[in-house]
Amino acid sequence: MKLSLSLSSPRFLMARFLSSAPVFTTLPSPSCKFRPIFRPNSVGLFHSGVFSCPYSGGFRQRTGFEGYFASVRGFRKLRRRPHAWKQSPKVKKLELHVRICIEEELPDDPEVLSTAEILRLNVPMAMKIAFDGLKDSEYKTRDKAIDDVGGFEKVELSVLLCNDVFIRELNKEWRDEDHATDVLSMSQHIPGFDLPILMLGDIVISVETAARQAEERGHTLLDEIRILLVHGLLHLLGFDHELSDEAEAEMEKEEELILKSLGWKGKGLIHSAYDALTNEIPETENNDGHALKEGRKEGSLRFYKPKFNYIFCDMDGTLLNSKSRVTHRTAEALKEVVSRGVRVVIATGKTRPAVINALKLVNLAGKDGIISQFSPGVFLQGLLVYGRQGREIFRRTLDPDVCREAFLYSLEHKVPLIGFSQDRCVTLFDHPLIDSLHTVYFEPKAEVMPSVEKLLATVDIQKLIFIDTTEGVAATLRPYWAEVVKGRAGVVQAQADMLEIVPPSTSKGDGVRMLLDHLGITPKEVMAIGDGENDVEMLQLASLGVALENGSEKAKAVADVIGNSNDEDGVADAIYRFAF
Repeated sequence: MKLSLSLSSPRFLMARFLSSAPVFTTLPSPSCKFRPIFRPNSVGLFHSGVFSCPYSGGFRQRTGFEGYFASVRGFRKLRRRPHAWKQSPKVKKLELHVRICIEEELPDDPEVLSTAEILRLNVPMAMKIAFDGLKDSEYKTRDKAIDDVGGFEKVELSVLLCNDVFIRELNKEWRDEDHATDVLSMSQHIPGFDLPILMLGDIVISVETAARQAEERGHTLLDEIRILLVHGLLHLLGFDHELSDEAEAEMEKEEELILKSLGWKGKGLIHSAYDALTNEIPETENNDGHALKEGRKEGSLRFYKPKFNYIFCDMDGTLLNSKSRVTHRTAEALKEVVSRGVRVVIATGKTRPAVINALKLVNLAGKDGIISQFSPGVFLQGLLVYGRQGREIFRRTLDPDVCREAFLYSLEHKVPLIGFSQDRCVTLFDHPLIDSLHTVYFEPKAEVMPSVEKLLATVDIQKLIFIDTTEGVAATLRPYWAEVVKGRAGVVQAQADMLEIVPPSTSKGDGVRMLLDHLGITPKEVMAIGDGENDVEMLQLASLGVALENGSEKAKAVADVIGNSNDEDGVADAIYRFAF
């Protein structure tokens, strides 16, 4: 059964030969810059980002690598003997000039740089094999505007590696297709002009899409880029699989022949697309541009430069879902963003041990994680701030009289109350809700004190938390304590079933601001993610404030954007959508 592939298909985005594309000497995006690859080369001329090698004009049966390297050796020999050109007048030498560029917004990823280096040799090899197949070709559907390259003195070709954003803009501008694709071929050849140079054109490859397709098809990024290179090159030489089933079959055959001749993996892009269709790859894995609109895909951040140097993130209701766990997707997003050089800083109402315990479950605690005893961070609603090397730079405590009144109220009304003092939790009686702070929220297990006076003599309390039903907090506890402690303390809520009593004018935002000053960070470098009313000032302070959908109305009102809920991987979604 023959498969007809179309560029308009949402499942497969194939390259297209743009015979009507305008001629241009650089790729058509004046706002973008390209980085040519500069390296000395031992097997040919390579300067100003251009790789040049000789190519014999005589067409032979394809023999793979040996013909290419023989011509290179001949070139080096001729360079040592200036009169060698005159000694072989029957053999016309054709220079292949290849420019390999990396789009400016594509970071210096080691695998991409390595691939670009390999392409310096691979592209001329593919060109030679493809040129050998043009003369006396029996293909009926190929546009023969470029037939015999032996009539030219030099052939020029550029290859640009970019990300999905760049190729999507190019696709929209030149083809009116508003989605990312894997490869675009843009011809610069003008038929009918008697010129000594064949300006073959430009091949643009999205390494982000190539990486996804490589993973789906079970081979390396280099393998996939080679397949896309051959596909794009054949488009420039007049093949077009969209014309008819016969044209598709001819181009597929030529793709497979070139790859096999070079010893490269794969049978071609058309064949890969056919396999993908017959294997029924889920729609969510397809390169249809949809994921780009909603955010980067996992594993793709290395193809983008981060917009922020720091991400300040809340814990309860934000990084932790409704089950007080960090999901696998969120953990992977955090690991990926850290690997790209972005520093994640925790700003929370929790103690530092609680954060370490929670993140230890997903391997995000310790020296290679985002939190340890040596990490900067804002804890206990900004009442405890750690700076460089995890050293304490700020601490504030609650009025002892307020603490005494609260604990006496707890005893009288049997409402669970916990006092927080740096890395310790204290209370006056055992209760399942108090235990839940340890078993569910990872806080240190509360120490039961024999009396209020003994408790106050043992520790300096930084904040208090009443735990009750959501209705009990809203209808009774909050109105009562807001009035009782007015002017002496403040009341805040991070969770609907908890009421926190803190020193007056306490703000997580103040703690974040203090830490920024300590570390020499400007708010422009920061993206903040939170959900509660205690996150409001932090969200306002950051260059980009993201409130999660499950958050309070106050937080969402001041946020720059509203992300998915904490049960929908809100932090991961924010990272993939906004951090790069």
